[in-house]
Amino acid sequence: MMFAVSLVISNVITAKLVDVPIRLFGENIQLPSAVLCYAVTFLMTDVIGEVWGKKEANLCVRWGFIVQVFASLIIIITQYLPTTDSQMQASYEAVLGQNWVFVIASLVAYLSSQSWDVLIFHKIRDHMIAKNPDNIRNRWIWNNLSTMTSQIIDTVLFIGIAFGLGYGWLFDSAMLPTLGAMCVGQYLMKVLLALIDTPFFYLLTRNSGAKKTASLS
Repeated sequence: MMFAVSLVISNVITAKLVDVPIRLFGENIQLPSAVLCYAVTFLMTDVIGEVWGKKEANLCVRWGFIVQVFASLIIIITQYLPTTDSQMQASYEAVLGQNWVFVIASLVAYLSSQSWDVLIFHKIRDHMIAKNPDNIRNRWIWNNLSTMTSQIIDTVLFIGIAFGLGYGWLFDSAMLPTLGAMCVGQYLMKVLLALIDTPFFYLLTRNSGAKKTASLS
């Protein structure tokens, strides 16, 4: 439930840009407001993969894609239902109006980055545990490496499609510094969040680690 709620809400709030008073390439860093919420989804897939395995983590990713499409359809259908209050309709469209470029960017970035996250998580995990079952105690390694590499994919694809193509910033030399600052700034924020969520990963997988170490030995 945490995974699905975080995923859907991140798509609802992502169009709002947050201005961070840190400068890169001469521009203040601008972050999609979903960066905090979306980070939770990577933590959840890592926890699911650690506790229940790769198959279940991939299943979660696929169902996450389905619920995103479903949520977008519900929002769009509701947007075009007859209204009794034009002012409320304008507010609804301003807050929830679905920009198809953002929807496509979100779906492409999500499926690509989350699939990579699950793949790399288990490749590193299986390799390290095969070498030494005691490496289960060092699960912060595959937790962080999988998230940090997958966040590169997510950041480049989402910002590149949504803002680079959708807003045309890729073709506007004046906006390229903003686009670059957004990519670098968002990625650095995601790396920081990945490090911060490590204690929570250990907390949520504490029992599974002990059981798997016992079974491997």
